[in-house]
Amino acid sequence: MGLNLTQKILKAHLVEGNMVPGEEIGIRIDQTLTQDSTGTMAYLQFQAMGIDRVKTKRSVAYIDHNMLQQGFENADDHKYIQTVAKKHGIYFSRPGNGICHQVHLERFGVPGETLLGSDSHTPTGGGLGMIAIGAGGLDVAVAMGGGTYYITMPKVVNVKLKGKLRPFVTAKDIILEVLRRLTVKGGVGKVIEYTGDGIKSLTVPERATITNMGAELGATTSIFPSDEVTREFLKAQKREDVWTELKPDEDAEYDEVVEINLDELEPLAAAPHSPDNVKKVSEFKDVKVDQVAIGSCTNSSYMDLMKVAKILKGKTVHPDVSLVIAPGSKQVLTMLAENGALADLIAAGARLLESGCGPCIGMGQAPATDAISLRTFNRNFKGRCGTVSASVYLVSPETAAISAITGKLTDPRTINEDISVEMPDEFTIDDNMIIAPAEDPASVEVIQGPNIKPFPINNPLNDMVEGKVLIKVEDNITTDHIMPSNAKLLPFRSNIPYLAEFCLTPCNDAFPKRAKENGGGFIVGGENYGQGSSREHAALAPLYLGIKAVLVKSFARIHKANLINSGILTLTFNNPEDYDKIQEFDELVIENVIEQVKGNTVIVKNKTQGTEYEMSLDVSERERQMLLAGGKINLIKQQNA
Repeated sequence: MGLNLTQKILKAHLVEGNMVPGEEIGIRIDQTLTQDSTGTMAYLQFQAMGIDRVKTKRSVAYIDHNMLQQGFENADDHKYIQTVAKKHGIYFSRPGNGICHQVHLERFGVPGETLLGSDSHTPTGGGLGMIAIGAGGLDVAVAMGGGTYYITMPKVVNVKLKGKLRPFVTAKDIILEVLRRLTVKGGVGKVIEYTGDGIKSLTVPERATITNMGAELGATTSIFPSDEVTREFLKAQKREDVWTELKPDEDAEYDEVVEINLDELEPLAAAPHSPDNVKKVSEFKDVKVDQVAIGSCTNSSYMDLMKVAKILKGKTVHPDVSLVIAPGSKQVLTMLAENGALADLIAAGARLLESGCGPCIGMGQAPATDAISLRTFNRNFKGRCGTVSASVYLVSPETAAISAITGKLTDPRTINEDISVEMPDEFTIDDNMIIAPAEDPASVEVIQGPNIKPFPINNPLNDMVEGKVLIKVEDNITTDHIMPSNAKLLPFRSNIPYLAEFCLTPCNDAFPKRAKENGGGFIVGGENYGQGSSREHAALAPLYLGIKAVLVKSFARIHKANLINSGILTLTFNNPEDYDKIQEFDELVIENVIEQVKGNTVIVKNKTQGTEYEMSLDVSERERQMLLAGGKINLIKQQNA
């Protein structure tokens, strides 16, 4: 039996374990990336390990999230990241150089290598043929120090793309179709591997759009082969020397197969408030649009924005619409300026934002009350845009651009003109906004501002865990719910005591107060708890508030790993009906915890109701030791001692 591409790359990087789906494996990491929202915490943790120099082939620190500097906090974070990067062997991408995933695709990604990033959309690198995985900052810090990264060996789903996209149907529509079929939890424990004759017509930026939004499936990662299309992209980036052909064996086997006929697709949109709430654009009637936002790590490439410029050329944005555009990188912005497309965007009435994440992560451009916003982004969770009452639709750049002109959600196929764009033979290359690490690390002083507080560390597990149910939440709670990430809070990503005051407040604004008054306790949740961003703040803030265990129907992958890294028990109901019975403020107790954690079943007693729940503790032996030690940092210290 031959190997699929996922198995080939994992096998080449395997350090521990057997590649059997469901079993834990350890892999070697070639590259890492961080961004400034998660980066300060990751580098504080890296420094705590006492390692002088990163041991990866390439590690890059990006500034792309927290760029609104209305106080000293963001600037201090940037200075800390820049100096710690310079001292410890990490390349530093300055503010304005672009979104981490777009820049990494352009300048650093290497087919066949592994990439671990402290951002859930790191799988964007799969568009180049990388195994690129999003993780919590602590896991990235360990990888930078040369440590093994552990995952559950995923199943591999083959999405076979057949045929060719018709005009005005895009890569965004492909991934929206995958989300429509598989849902936001359909990729949990899986890698999505794309094959078929349909991939030949997809450029690397288009492939990256698809792998980027694989994060919304809950997938471990997504990947395309590295072929002649990949080679041409890297050649245009003057990096052809890193190219290698990578493809699955002809007799490769997969755990599941999904077939999509590209020539049958039409423009799609994800309606509020979930990326899998997908319908045909043609089905929406008279949806009046107030705002259009084009950009993000999903759709801000040169190819995307050139098509937008062609649609907008000679036209004017509808008077009732605010159109904002954020190019994905300095390279993209420079090329638009050089060829005149930037002037077309500005002439049409678009507002240009700097090359960064911006509105995608709630950093500015919040819509008006009850407004409808079309966005080319990857998430439309309620309130993520900064306005709880707003409705966000996820669409392609083509749909967004034509809708900005008409003032309502419009099928781009109504345009009777050619907007095709050829991949450039050469991209404009200027890496002057990337700072290399110091040759003399001893000469570098790491500057740490007053807003950067120590990260909380748990204590070794007690033999009895007890407390009240402080909150009970429904299915599909995101890390945006658990630890909000908006323009007011992002400057405090390095200050867990301050952030903790806002933990789970979108679900219940009394939660932080309850936690402090009761000395911590338990969180109860439904299916897919913790979906969305990789931010480990969603585990560190509950840790700071004294959360001892989280009891749910099921967890999202990255958040579960972050909770375990923090030493918080991750328990799932063996009987889903127990979720319905348990109530807020019930007093729970887990006795003989140390002994119980050594097994796979934990009994939680409800003292208030006089009942008990059989919970599953689905962790590896390594994770079990982390829970007993009170988290990953404590376990590393024990092992080093």
